[in-house]
Amino acid sequence: MAQLTIKPDYVRMLILKAREIMVKEGAVMPDLGSNPTDDQNPAVLQDTGEDLTREEVVAEIQGLVLEQQDELVALMWLGRGDIEPEEFAAAVAQAAERREIPTEEYLLGVPPLADYWAEALERLGLGGMVDEVEEI
Repeated sequence: MAQLTIKPDYVRMLILKAREIMVKEGAVMPDLGSNPTDDQNPAVLQDTGEDLTREEVVAEIQGLVLEQQDELVALMWLGRGDIEPEEFAAAVAQAAERREIPTEEYLLGVPPLADYWAEALERLGLGGMVDEVEEI
């Protein structure tokens, strides 16, 4: 089994934050020619300058040591199906060799990133987003 230097719970926290980013749409409101007080407010799903979630994720990734950043990339590849769990260590090394742009920029450029990370944790046997609840 792959040994992570990054804690699975930390990855889960990043998954939650990445999901918050990925559900947001651009802050473009079409002019419907109607009375704005009658329109529903979709601003909750729009990315505005006041929303710091993206900056938080960027700061979190930037704050990791390079090996942990490479693990996040390899986790994305694993969750996407590009590699198998037994290839994880080699993928971490490959991520380090292929680094051309900042890791956070590369990762946040992949819309289903959070889903890939969650799938990777499952494939590595580290559990999903919610622990299994024992049946009573």
